[in-house]
Amino acid sequence: MSKTDKHKDFLDLAQWSRTDLESLLTLAAKLKAEPEKFSQVLAGKSLAMIFKKSSTRTRVSFEVGMFQLGGQAVFMSSVHTQVGRGEPLKDTARVLSRYVDGIMIRTFDHAEVETLARYATVPVINGLTDFLHPCQVLTDIFTIKERLGSDLAGLKVAYIGDGNNMANSWINAALRFGLDLKIACPAGYEPDAALLEQANLQSDRGKVAVVLDPLVAAQGAAVLNTDVWASMGQEDEVRERRQAFAGYQINDKLLQVAKDPLVLHCLPAHRGEEITASVFERYQDLIFTQAENRLHVQKALLVTLLNREVEKVGGEMS
Repeated sequence: MSKTDKHKDFLDLAQWSRTDLESLLTLAAKLKAEPEKFSQVLAGKSLAMIFKKSSTRTRVSFEVGMFQLGGQAVFMSSVHTQVGRGEPLKDTARVLSRYVDGIMIRTFDHAEVETLARYATVPVINGLTDFLHPCQVLTDIFTIKERLGSDLAGLKVAYIGDGNNMANSWINAALRFGLDLKIACPAGYEPDAALLEQANLQSDRGKVAVVLDPLVAAQGAAVLNTDVWASMGQEDEVRERRQAFAGYQINDKLLQVAKDPLVLHCLPAHRGEEITASVFERYQDLIFTQAENRLHVQKALLVTLLNREVEKVGGEMS
């Protein structure tokens, strides 16, 4: 598939229109409902998966997804490949483009994903960076739609915790889907300033506000979601972060001020920190459905990016 096609990469939600994202989510629902009808859609296709960060859900969902679509995935750890020995990513991109039909990368620096996409002639998917986690937030939107229906305009969503890649991704989601998003985080741990400025400039598309008090963010919220206080690469900040984030927790007190909310967590969960054990167990079925949905949404993404006949494939399911 040439990079001149309509959807060449999936680096963040901002690259895609709401219409195209909605079409992708519709395809994900079809894949989830009747996966056997798509079992050979990517027959003969290969996906290279580059991992600089360890993974459970990202690796398994992409690898199993390619298998279920009739293709194959090639796992590339930075420890055991030339990527980890200093080969420039632009060279890796050029080489892999001659072997595979798509590349997924999970890494630290977002600039690495952009470099890979710039030099690859096949589609590149952002599996996670320290800046954004678009596959996860798109899955979260899909999970919310499954429970609350298709029209999310004005939906009140509260994100409680670190202004990390998930908070940044939720800002993009708010602008794309017209959400009313409130992010509660301690001073000094806010989301990316440029994204917040963009959200302020595009306030007609969705509302984004950052507050200090989790109770303010949770007031009347239909969705509460969170992430760990310390992500990979921040292990030396654990003690400091535990002090800073004390109180930034999804617990019974937050549930009481919300509006019979859905509770989401992108996992892994540190019970007793960003979410209490009792609340996690109360919503565990939804949280693990959210985790399962990574598979279905990413399969839709793979079909859309790697198969020229996606419109025909989707039409056969209508």
